Amino acid sequence: MVLLEFAMTPSVQEESKSRYVARIIDVIDKSGLSYQLTPMGTILEGEWAEVMAVVTDCFKTLAADFPRINAQIKIDYRAGDKSRIKSKVDAIETILGRQLSR
Repeated sequence: MVLLEFAMTPSVQEESKSRYVARIIDVIDKSGLSYQLTPMGTILEGEWAEVMAVVTDCFKTLAADFPRINAQIKIDYRAGDKSRIKSKVDAIETILGRQLSR
């Protein structure tokens, strides 16, 4: 199972990139994969080919309109099929003995 965190935006001279990020989130949401949106990026969970296909679709969505795209990608692979998108945070809360702000 792969946890993949990424951020992707076109290289444009605008202060806010929200409308471009929304295009990517639409692709992610329609993919059917588990994901978590954060203020600085998005975390996807699934098999390697699945998450990489979604990242590729996000890239193609932006590349259709922009000649330059910036992306940061971080990947954590762990053999097995157990979901970790929530369990990793749950484990820290268990250790601390309290629920954290999400």
